[in-house]
Amino acid sequence: MARITLDAVTKVYDDGTEAVSDLSLDIGDGEFMVLVGPSGCGKSTALRMVAGLEAISKGTVRIGDRVVNELPPKDRDVAMVFQNYALYPHMTVFENMAFALKIRKLDRREVEGRVREAAEILGLSEYLDRRPKALSGGQRQRVAMGRAIVREPQAFLMDEPLSNLDAKLRVQMRAEIARIQGRLGTTTVYVTHDQTEAMTMGDRVAVIKKGVLQQVDVPQALYDRPATLFVGGFIGSPAMNMVRARLTRDDGHWWLAFAGERLELDGAVADARPALARYDDRDVIVGIRPEDLQDAALAGDVPDDRRLRPTVELREALGSEVLVHFSVAAPPVVTEDTKELARDTGMTHALDATASSSTFVARLDPRTSARVGEPIELAADTSRLHLFDAETGLGIYA
Repeated sequence: MARITLDAVTKVYDDGTEAVSDLSLDIGDGEFMVLVGPSGCGKSTALRMVAGLEAISKGTVRIGDRVVNELPPKDRDVAMVFQNYALYPHMTVFENMAFALKIRKLDRREVEGRVREAAEILGLSEYLDRRPKALSGGQRQRVAMGRAIVREPQAFLMDEPLSNLDAKLRVQMRAEIARIQGRLGTTTVYVTHDQTEAMTMGDRVAVIKKGVLQQVDVPQALYDRPATLFVGGFIGSPAMNMVRARLTRDDGHWWLAFAGERLELDGAVADARPALARYDDRDVIVGIRPEDLQDAALAGDVPDDRRLRPTVELREALGSEVLVHFSVAAPPVVTEDTKELARDTGMTHALDATASSSTFVARLDPRTSARVGEPIELAADTSRLHLFDAETGLGIYA
């Protein structure tokens, strides 16, 4: 096991494209660090620089006590797991897992011991004589994991290893990988585009946008206290609802006005954000997560100044919850952050600054009586609102 340190690491390609810009990360010994962001944001490039598969333009990468900038991949003592498995089709599972050890000319008994131990950890003991074509996708990915485990490297580097699996298998495998990493305690850097994977697997998560690190923290902190509008919008599914609102202070109380609605901020929000004093009578961007909107009929005694009264446009019943879509009479929030979020989801058409309304989603209790085409009263938990600077997109906190 080893600590991995990236110090102001930059990657510039020959055509001038800067894929990674001044990336600094300190990954602890035994930590599971997830790099997450939209396609093309530079997360895989960062991983490949750690592995030695991409040259570093500027900065320093350390694995343990060694600076590895000039070391070839084989001398860095790391093991890669790729999304396409990269198994030898003519070899058995045992032979695939043992291949790197045989290249290193390890004793036959040690090779067999390591392979069988890894196979037991991964539930592959009964498949050691099979070839990859006789395995399912999940089993092939476990073989790829086993090939990495038997090497006993200082670190695992995983580049979107679950992206080729179906949704149900991805859920199973992400739990399996997290369990195995926890058992082995090997430092792991894991790249994914899937923010759910990132949130459920990582000890910490680093969010990257256009090659620039936006925030690194434990998953819950990213969710509860996003540093930027981009992080707030990228982390969470369904995504955070956003609207531009006027923030005013009246008789010691803070109010948000948008789309004909006026919500009073919970006192705890204002107390935790002393920087709000600079935004009196100014526009801010308000983020409301879908689960912080509830059917008022089921929420108990909710004051009028914490209610929204939209008309239901779409109802998605998911068994454990109901997603309700509705319009808010305010144009979409159009910033560099929201443009990047829209590009990632292919929803750029929804960012029409001339539009008169935005679509919101509420995650409701399945007992809701919400029906398409009918009005509903929603209770907004104003203690959990997220506030961002309308110009910079930075979270408003201290």
